[in-house]
Amino acid sequence: MNSTLQEKKARLAEIILAKSFRYSENPPFKLASGRTSFYYFNCKPTTLDPEGMNLIGAILFEMLADTDITAAGGLTLGADPIANALSLISYQKGKPIKSFIIRKEVKEHGTKSAVEGDVQPGERVVIIDDVITTGGSTLTAIERAREAGLIIDRVVALVDREEGGRENIVRQTPRVEAILTRSEIMSLYNKA
Repeated sequence: MNSTLQEKKARLAEIILAKSFRYSENPPFKLASGRTSFYYFNCKPTTLDPEGMNLIGAILFEMLADTDITAAGGLTLGADPIANALSLISYQKGKPIKSFIIRKEVKEHGTKSAVEGDVQPGERVVIIDDVITTGGSTLTAIERAREAGLIIDRVVALVDREEGGRENIVRQTPRVEAILTRSEIMSLYNKA
């Protein structure tokens, strides 16, 4: 059965709600940004889940089908399974998009490269992130990718927490998209 993009996103939202979303008013969660929040997204249980990975790869492939992007990646660890899911699905669909990894810290040995993968300067790429809050990790990924000579076509996040991160990223890369938003997940949470 071939499901529509909306059906895939709806199923992915259900998986995120079940595996990757938590809500707590007391105590609130401390985020990587240092802020506190009543809700928390840990997307790894979804991005590393077979069905979640398949849905994410298929959704991203549809979102990027009409582009000339050759590769996708972002700051390790959040972006890795997402970029790999896209890469696998894109190969199966006959329009391969490579994946790459951007290191948080560059090794002091070997090639000392911040970007790992089969990408070359001048390639048009998409920067991936699992969750956007302030946009800090995405901005680091954009900076390192540009230093490696990659051309950033756009940024795609699995979840936008809608806390100003998208606006921060748009200053560096005008095209920023999210598969799902905090509002969509909260709406589903409130219905449940």
